[in-house]
Amino acid sequence: MSVLAPLAARYGADRPGVPRAEIPPEPDGVVRAMPVVLRLERAPALRTPVLEAAARAALAVCLDPRAEPDGEWHEAVATWVDARIRKIARRARGAHWEAVQNLLGVTVTVGDAQARALLPGPVDDVPKVVSRLQIGGTDLPDDDPGPPPPGVPVIWVNGVLGMTVGKAAAQVGHASMLDAAVRGLDEVPPYAVRTADPAQWSRLCEAAERGVAVAVRDAGFTEVAPGTITTITTPG
Repeated sequence: MSVLAPLAARYGADRPGVPRAEIPPEPDGVVRAMPVVLRLERAPALRTPVLEAAARAALAVCLDPRAEPDGEWHEAVATWVDARIRKIARRARGAHWEAVQNLLGVTVTVGDAQARALLPGPVDDVPKVVSRLQIGGTDLPDDDPGPPPPGVPVIWVNGVLGMTVGKAAAQVGHASMLDAAVRGLDEVPPYAVRTADPAQWSRLCEAAERGVAVAVRDAGFTEVAPGTITTITTPG
């Protein structure tokens, strides 16, 4: 059974007309999160490829052979997925970026953008090399990547929300995981990330209600209200 199976079951109980699935607090009282480190040099990569790298990296940790039942990552990933799949985005460059390569996780490169998703663990017990990295005060302007490539699944970001790059990185990471769980994927697709305007978003919400697209409803810890749909993923 995939480590993402709890997400699929949870999403199945969170469809139109069905009461929203409530995720209980962590049974051991330990709040866990996946750090997602974005490589943002002084001349950073564009926003879209940064988000695409973050989306693929988060899922890559979950689909890594080490996260399978007999793997050394399984307990950490499964315990985290069973509760709230919090992610904390951070930025790094230069020597700090090189330092996080020594921590357990997966780095994904998209063009000249890179993101590394690390093995999830307690938020109050992270390596110093991670805890000193910040994301506040950092943002990347919207870019114009053009239409998504044909045949590629697309994570559509709710453009009305104006999320920071750190918040958006966490949300696209949720999106890739939930999409893979619902569709039973065992490999990381080359997700494209695009921002939806209000008219597009309305159509995407209708697609999610019909069950042909996968929506992420945010828990509301930062930037948006609880239950806000932040992303919707459509198949290629």
